[in-house]
Amino acid sequence: MDLSQNVKAVEEKIAAAARAAGRDPGEIALCAATKVQTDDTIRAAIAAGIRLCGENRVQELTAHLEANAYAGADVHFIGHLQTNKVRQVVGRVSLIHSVDSARLLQAIETQADKLGLRQDILLEVNVAGEASKGGVSPEELPRLAELALACPHIRLRGLMAIPPVSTVSGANRKYFSQIRNLFVDIMSKMSDNQYNMDCLSMGMSADYEDAVAEGATLVRVGTALFGPRPPMSPAQ
Repeated sequence: MDLSQNVKAVEEKIAAAARAAGRDPGEIALCAATKVQTDDTIRAAIAAGIRLCGENRVQELTAHLEANAYAGADVHFIGHLQTNKVRQVVGRVSLIHSVDSARLLQAIETQADKLGLRQDILLEVNVAGEASKGGVSPEELPRLAELALACPHIRLRGLMAIPPVSTVSGANRKYFSQIRNLFVDIMSKMSDNQYNMDCLSMGMSADYEDAVAEGATLVRVGTALFGPRPPMSPAQ
C-alpha cells in the first residue's frame, strides 16, 4: 500500500468530480476514516497529506489521542455515539457527525456546558429508512434541528448521511440529492444559523464522486485510502 499515491488519487478524483459539477474542488474536505487503523498508519496518512481524520469508535479515538497519533490533523467523530460515552468525545473532536436524537443532543449539551465550550455537530439523517442504521427520519429532521438551535452550547453545522450499500455505480445519487435538498431546506428555515450551516457530510469509498457531484462538502473515505480494513477487535 502506498498511502501517498492513494491520497493523491482520491484527491484527484474529488477534484475531477467537483469540476464536472461546476464546483470549486476547494469546497470539498477529504476526511480519512481511520477505523481500526494503527497509530503508525494514521501518522503515515497525515505525512502523506491527510489533514482531517474521522474516528468511528470512542475506544479507538481515546487511544489515538493518548498516543498523539492525530498530530498535524483535525479530528471528527463519525460513528454511532452512545450517550454514556459523550463525555469522552465532547471537546476532544472539532465535529460530531452522528447526532440523531433529542436524548443524544441533550447529553452533548450537558457535557459541553460542563466544559464551558460550544460543540459543533451534524445531524445524521437516515435517508433510506434502513432499520439497521442510525439517523433521524427526514420527517423528524426539522424538529431535531430546532432543538439543536435551542442548545446554547451546541453549534449546528449541517447534515450527515449514510445511504444504502450499493455496488451499482450511480445508485446512491438519488439519496445524495435528497440529502442536499434537505440541507438547503433546513438552512433556508434557520435564518439565525445560516452562516454556521456549511457542512454536508456524505459519500464514502464506493460513492464519494457521486456525493461530490450532488453537493457534498465533506467525504469520509477509508478503504480507498487504506485498503481493506484489518479485522476489528470486539467493541468495548
